[in-house]
Amino acid sequence: MKHIVLLLALSATAWASSQEGRPEILPEEIQIKTATLPVPEEERDEAMVYGYDGDGNLTVLREGSNNLVCIGDDPAKEGISVACYSRALEPFMKRGRELTAEGKNTKEKREIQGAEVAAGKWQMPNVPSMMYVYYGSEAGYDKKTGELADGQYRYVIYTPFATLESTGLPAKPHEKGMPWLMDPGTFRAHIMIGPFN
Repeated sequence: MKHIVLLLALSATAWASSQEGRPEILPEEIQIKTATLPVPEEERDEAMVYGYDGDGNLTVLREGSNNLVCIGDDPAKEGISVACYSRALEPFMKRGRELTAEGKNTKEKREIQGAEVAAGKWQMPNVPSMMYVYYGSEAGYDKKTGELADGQYRYVIYTPFATLESTGLPAKPHEKGMPWLMDPGTFRAHIMIGPFN
């Protein structure tokens, strides 16, 4: 009997050791609630949601029925950051995730994606498409409710190949919260709005 108890204790210790250093994966319902915080309340229940499984891999937690796709907070990264975007942006976002998984850096990803868009392998939306970002600190996050007390918004409107001339927007903000155009003239041109404080 003592041998069995010892084996159980050793197994528990080994399991605990294997968990050390691994990020905590929150229950699916909490991940979904947090992932959908950036969008209006009436849009949350029908949004598609990606989150993380028990091994920390990105996976679909819920299929959606509206025009939004939400990405849950990455438990391996410091702070809380979630985003929701138009389904029209999914080819762009999906390809970015694939290239990240292959170990490509930001510069490499942009070059590869730009070449693929130019070759017609996949398309960016041909009308402005929205992404909502909501982020804050670990200290402001309640893991039991999925609420973020110190969250801030950033809005991104993808307008592929838009320029400073075509939009009348500046290349950088001169006031907090004002819109400006990032990556003008490229496939990933987008209007940035926020943060506001």
